[in-house]
Amino acid sequence: MENRSKIFSLLGLAMRGRNLVSGEFQTVEAVKQKKACMVIVAEDAADNTKKLFHEKCTFYQIPVWEFGKKEDLGRAIGKDLRSSLAVCDEGLAAAIQKQLGAEM
Repeated sequence: MENRSKIFSLLGLAMRGRNLVSGEFQTVEAVKQKKACMVIVAEDAADNTKKLFHEKCTFYQIPVWEFGKKEDLGRAIGKDLRSSLAVCDEGLAAAIQKQLGAEM
């Protein structure tokens, strides 16, 4: 459980440092422009949304993870519900993925 809160605080840190974009449109743009270092899709996101990001991220070779609920992701970055986030900083992305790996 400690890993989850660490991941959420890292996401908040990324948001404050302007190294994170959220929402479907902005996340897809970050992936297409290869600005995204990793993508997180909410576990309770729509199947079409999950499929979209898994396909886009596979094509652009960007790691994609399913983690958290929409409400929790939104709260972590100080916004409303968010079903997708893109972390645009390699160091933060690596730290988050390390925590996600430990979470699995």
